[in-house]
Amino acid sequence: MRRSFHGFHPVGLILLVCALLGGFFAPARAVEPQVMKWTIDGTARLAIVYPPAVQVGRNKAPLIFAFHGHGDNAWFVATEQFAFQNLWPEAVIVYPQGLPTPAASDPAGERRGWQHQPGEGGDRDLKLFDAMLRTLRGKFRVDDHRIYAAGFSNGGFFDYILWAERGKVFAAFAPCAAALRAPLQIASPKPVIVVAGEKDDRVAFAEQEKTIAALRQINGCAGPGQPWGANATLYPSPGGAPVAAVILPGGHAVPHAATELIARFFREHVLPP
Repeated sequence: MRRSFHGFHPVGLILLVCALLGGFFAPARAVEPQVMKWTIDGTARLAIVYPPAVQVGRNKAPLIFAFHGHGDNAWFVATEQFAFQNLWPEAVIVYPQGLPTPAASDPAGERRGWQHQPGEGGDRDLKLFDAMLRTLRGKFRVDDHRIYAAGFSNGGFFDYILWAERGKVFAAFAPCAAALRAPLQIASPKPVIVVAGEKDDRVAFAEQEKTIAALRQINGCAGPGQPWGANATLYPSPGGAPVAAVILPGGHAVPHAATELIARFFREHVLPP
């Protein structure tokens, strides 16, 4: 069952932090998560942030942003979906919280999500990203050559917006159960790992296949793919921007094995100087 995460009420935040510190996460995780807050155009925003649990000397830390799907929340994606903090303990992991957002399945906009195109909602979520990045760079020793974005469903669609609008910042992307839709366009190649379910009933698998083909063209992956883990194919790129496609027999979900592949893919890609 998904746990509710009630926005910005102080009691709700206290309960959230208490729950997080009460042992829900893996015991090996020694660093406590933080709830960080911003005000964007007068609206309170927040994210669950994991500082690095492992630090090697004065090495700078990788930074991963993970965006939940429409109707989900930061609590769910941090604990039940991605949980990158357990896979890359040297990294700073950020789970932002969306705002109520209209969608095809939610025309009244009662559930949380992310903008669907650049400019929508005054670019409220791109502004949140910019504010988070500024704060995190000031708070942690962030490695600017190892910044990544993952997202599920609506969060995966937002990954593509970040690629189009803030692509120079990122070393790699991992959109899951999502698709690249017009009028959004991507021009600059970037390493990307895509997770798609053959029985996805929210984002048609045929549309996701079309997106993978488009990404291969953008990244210059002209040759045949090669096996790259369970259910995964890697399409090399002469420009250093491969496309990894993880094709699963299930539906609209990201199983733990796929999350492990995402973490592996991120580890293998660094933004060139």
